[in-house]
Amino acid sequence: MEHTPLGKFTPVFGLQPDRHLGIGRYLLEDGAITSEQLFDAAQQQNQLNSPIANILFAEGTITANQRLRAQSTYFGAPIVDLSQAPPDDRLQSILPPEVCLRHAVIPWVNIHGTLMLATSRPETIEKLRSQYQSELQSAQIVLAPEDTILAYLAQTHRLHLLTHAETCVADSESCRSWGNAPVLRYIGFSALLAMCILSFTAETSLAVISLTFLAVAMQSMTAFMKVFAFAASQSPRKPPDRLPMGENLPHISVLVPLYKETEIAGALIRRLSRLTYPKALLDVVMVLEEKDHLTQDTLAATDLPNWIRTVRVPEGDDLTTKPRAMNYALDFCKGDIIGIWDAEDAPAPDQLETIALQFAHADKDVACLQGILDYYNPYTNWLSRCFTLEYSMWFRIVLRGMSRLGAAIPLGGTTLYFRRDILEKIGRWDAHNVTEDADLGIRLCSYGYRTELAATVTQEEANCQMYRWIKQRSRWLKGYMITYLVHMRRPLRLGRRLGLRKFLGFNAIFLSTLSQFLLAPFIWSFWGLAFGFSLPWFQGLPKPVLYSAIGLFLFVSLLDILIAAVSMIGQNRNGLIGWALTLPIYFPLATLGAYKALLELIVVPFYWDKTTHGQTPEGQNAEFSAVSS
Repeated sequence: MEHTPLGKFTPVFGLQPDRHLGIGRYLLEDGAITSEQLFDAAQQQNQLNSPIANILFAEGTITANQRLRAQSTYFGAPIVDLSQAPPDDRLQSILPPEVCLRHAVIPWVNIHGTLMLATSRPETIEKLRSQYQSELQSAQIVLAPEDTILAYLAQTHRLHLLTHAETCVADSESCRSWGNAPVLRYIGFSALLAMCILSFTAETSLAVISLTFLAVAMQSMTAFMKVFAFAASQSPRKPPDRLPMGENLPHISVLVPLYKETEIAGALIRRLSRLTYPKALLDVVMVLEEKDHLTQDTLAATDLPNWIRTVRVPEGDDLTTKPRAMNYALDFCKGDIIGIWDAEDAPAPDQLETIALQFAHADKDVACLQGILDYYNPYTNWLSRCFTLEYSMWFRIVLRGMSRLGAAIPLGGTTLYFRRDILEKIGRWDAHNVTEDADLGIRLCSYGYRTELAATVTQEEANCQMYRWIKQRSRWLKGYMITYLVHMRRPLRLGRRLGLRKFLGFNAIFLSTLSQFLLAPFIWSFWGLAFGFSLPWFQGLPKPVLYSAIGLFLFVSLLDILIAAVSMIGQNRNGLIGWALTLPIYFPLATLGAYKALLELIVVPFYWDKTTHGQTPEGQNAEFSAVSS
């Protein structure tokens, strides 16, 4: 098939870069750079194994147009205007759209039997040609601006990309089918509620005994999990400090999903600008919703560095979730390692170096590195103090210990880094799960991969307003409920895939987390007994059972206090340690969120109750402050 939209255009066959003058020399002769800038970029090129034009562009030394002109001269490839010479739509099936997006390439036209590719990254064409030899054996290139190429691909393959973003996880591993049977959810929940009411009405003593047994079992599981995790977390491990011989730093893409973030955008750019990772190997993608004009306008008025760009996620039918947006944006990423930050995050300046080194030394089955989450506003009020203590014990003790024990652990939503090939192999994120991070952590493990904790910290804004805190907690707990139910659809199959130890660890983490909040009102009644109140429904329980239960619940509360206090050691935040004594008051607050989550699980399982950021002075002004990892 032939299409010659340029009329007089004649392809140049057998294009090869002009090696007589390097691309940097063309930029120098064009007046785009100085000799000192060329020398500095050449030094970096030797270290980073990255094209010199990309180094200069990432550092802001040259513009996109200057880079394109130099590439055109160097590779002997003409620059085309895709608005005046649009690609031949009949050729778009030659390469998968995901491949075209990743390499910024379009099958442009066929001229006299020669396929012409329009690209903005000519240095990657030979690698692409080796992967698709039959299709691209004699293909030649022309150049076009990258934003034009990506916009064309996004529009041409809009339906395919959206459908894939919402359904890339297999049906058997996704919760999306729940939206198809609301009546069954209502009937099932009503039947369960009726059974509970009847059991307490007809056989109160038996119901209380059963509930007591359940509470004791769950609290015992919680205690064992935390004790073993605490023990495993205490052995020091020195992180690697250099790359293995012969390896280069990887190209890292980091997704930053934003939605109605007008208050935080400026602070986010400022915090990310402190990163010390080579900018030529850094690709920060701000993921925006097509209908979110507030954030789009905010970023349009912000001077973004060249290593930060935006991707707009097209509007779908009725689904607007973070995992859906990340699934869509992943195809636009350049990196071999994919990271995630949230809008309010302040990562450690050397975080990406830490991640690159740990991945380089990790076993090949380590698919994910989870950084430690912390807060830069721990002293705003009592709620932020307790939130900081909770995160400290969870990431520095519980998750770290469970990871070392080989358990399947839920991920934390931000400061996550994945090997891209593995992330795509297992289906990315479940677009319908409101805690896609927890779900993905378990799915990674079920496929035989591991998650390790990374010795790097990201600080974010502690949600310290009670109403917003409960809303956020309800979304997390609803996601935990969904994730547990999805993976326990076939418990025997899950047990075979995980193995006994990981299967028990999975149940320990999820059941202990959910039970401590859903059973909290019943557990509180034991505290009433401890303080001398007479509660008639406990009359059928033997005294030793009552005292043993009270002792167990007291032990679990003291264990939380101890672990939280120990986790703060070395963080230069000794003023927070005493506040650990108030955690027995703090944790029950999530009970309101748990029952809100249970109701939403029945009525609106996919509803995303978004957390508003930038609501404190620290949220808009605070910078990363060093703490131990």
